[in-house]
Amino acid sequence: MLRLAEILLEPRPTDAWAQLRQLGITEATGVLPRGSVDWRAHAPEQPWELGPLTLYRQLGEGAGFRLTVLEDNPPMDRLRLGLPGKEEELETVLELLRVMGRIGVEVWCYNWMPIVSWSRTSGARPGRGGAEVTAFDASVWVDNPAPGAPVDEDLLWETLAWFLERAVPVAEEVGVKLALHPDDPPLSPVRGIGRIIRSLDAYDRVFELQPSLANGMTMCQGNVALMTDDLPAAIRHFGEAGRVHFVHFRDVRGTPTSFEETFVDEGPTDMAACIRAYLEACVDAPLRTDHSPTLAGDAALVPGYPTLGRLHAIGYVQGLVAASQR
Repeated sequence: MLRLAEILLEPRPTDAWAQLRQLGITEATGVLPRGSVDWRAHAPEQPWELGPLTLYRQLGEGAGFRLTVLEDNPPMDRLRLGLPGKEEELETVLELLRVMGRIGVEVWCYNWMPIVSWSRTSGARPGRGGAEVTAFDASVWVDNPAPGAPVDEDLLWETLAWFLERAVPVAEEVGVKLALHPDDPPLSPVRGIGRIIRSLDAYDRVFELQPSLANGMTMCQGNVALMTDDLPAAIRHFGEAGRVHFVHFRDVRGTPTSFEETFVDEGPTDMAACIRAYLEACVDAPLRTDHSPTLAGDAALVPGYPTLGRLHAIGYVQGLVAASQR
């Protein structure tokens, strides 16, 4: 069953949380609780450990939400790059998975983008009616390599295979689903750093590495739409295979080298066909809106996550789901 959820970015309940509940949202995705630091500076628990994550889950429950996805990770660049210390980073990831299984958080959304992660070159490009949208223009990064560049794609495939060989059995054991997020943007290289999760074929290769259904994907529509001319077909392909464990519902206009986010009702993708594809493929996963434009008079704690733009997107999705079920 497709289930509507929303991300809780704030460290404590706000009016925005109450508005989500008033819209009928009861499922939440979250980040690691970085506020759990002892002011006395005694070695604090790390945010991926049992204590902080249990309190974080309870915080959401107290506001009426069931936490089912974590969209965050401990330090992982040594893992991704195969550097000394990768074993220690692996152990923190496995600890996170075990804690998630123990407290009932079902899905871990992670990525394999070292050094340069989610990348935008503008957080306030004028969109429809002057709304602010995030955008990317690869030409901005010409002759501006990132620290650690270059990073070869073959290395990233080797390290991902090494990681999955060790992480998938633990995820299976504790009942947690791994949801690999596509590269954002799906372009290689970015500032000299290779990217490998940037095509539908790449996902097929990931699933061949570890056939377990615990090894799945985040269907981030904005990225996957830049990989294919038929996003609904991609949804059916991976959905029918049981690989879609989480959905980011958004749309973009442009190409992998130059694009901008759009409102969910104005982009080039047939969003109604996407919802039908999830339902026809019997996808059982949480879906949340993502990277909404910032409307006049609103503000975003993080670019792409304003209150009013998200409320508009949620209502639009609810309408699409209701229409598709008739």
